[in-house]
Amino acid sequence: MASLAADVAREPMSRDLYVSSNGDRWLLLRDPSDGRSFVRHEANAASGGSVTDIALAAFLAADRGGPEHQALWTLIGELVDDAVTPPSATA
Repeated sequence: MASLAADVAREPMSRDLYVSSNGDRWLLLRDPSDGRSFVRHEANAASGGSVTDIALAAFLAADRGGPEHQALWTLIGELVDDAVTPPSATA
């Protein structure tokens, strides 16, 4: 029987991107076994509650300007902003 720690280590790490007013949910996930990042769309119950995993590149390429795409672009921008050291901090 596998340990709980081993099971947790195999579970994708996730972060909510966007939850719509109708209950649809988009998450950004990373699979720790291979480092692959992807977006998961969880449809609301009224739409059948289906779960769709979308490769990150495909999700970004299909950007239609929806709030779920805007949320991912905002997150990417925050990562870049956090990584940039202001010139005054290095002086």
